[in-house]
Amino acid sequence: MKDSIFQVIENRALTPNIFKMRLCGDVSEVGQPGQFINIKLDGCYLRRPLSVYDADPISVTVIYKVVGRGTEIMSRLKNGTMLSVMTGLGNGFDIMAAGERPLLIGGGAGVPPLYLLAKKLVERCSKVSVVLGFNTITDVFCEEEFKRLGCEVTVTTADGSYGVKGFVTDALPEGYTYFYTCGPEAMLKAVFDSTGTSGQFSFEERMGCGFGACMGCSCKTVSGYKRICKEGPVLKKEEITWEG
Repeated sequence: MKDSIFQVIENRALTPNIFKMRLCGDVSEVGQPGQFINIKLDGCYLRRPLSVYDADPISVTVIYKVVGRGTEIMSRLKNGTMLSVMTGLGNGFDIMAAGERPLLIGGGAGVPPLYLLAKKLVERCSKVSVVLGFNTITDVFCEEEFKRLGCEVTVTTADGSYGVKGFVTDALPEGYTYFYTCGPEAMLKAVFDSTGTSGQFSFEERMGCGFGACMGCSCKTVSGYKRICKEGPVLKKEEITWEG
């Protein structure tokens, strides 16, 4: 974990309420897919935790949904703005478990952390399939980015306005060896019930400190309570219980 100063070098809308922001700074603690960063914003008491979408030697990129005051402030940040950013947070995905044909399943704001994961997986797997779920056509983002990596991509929309009508569980392919998923809890529960292999789940949870001190994001697992910001956000399927 590291707290450094980053500079905003890109911040633009991808859809009416989804934004992509690139930050330049010390990325030595950034890079493992599934980890997150924690951004301090003027006027907000708590930092904003955001999954890493992509990273290179000089920058880290996040994609976020405007849902409240903090993210609305973020959406108005101009290029050149300096921010305090904590990096290297969370446990990230284990790519060694993937097998030859991994499946990535993302829903809405849960799509971004799967992109860096896909980049790592295409380097070592013969086939990577991706299923992305959204409510409607105007919500769709990142489809072409996954395709450019060489992934086989299926998009679902709940209203049928684009791609397959229905939910991600209506479009799961056959023959995958392992899966990775991130999205709202209702989607994660459906994926849990619909998948026939082991897999890893990245959970979205409200956080206080973001590094394990406040215990505010603890959740129950089969082996006791775990902090989503510290022992998570990624949990293996075998660890998960939906009770409590």
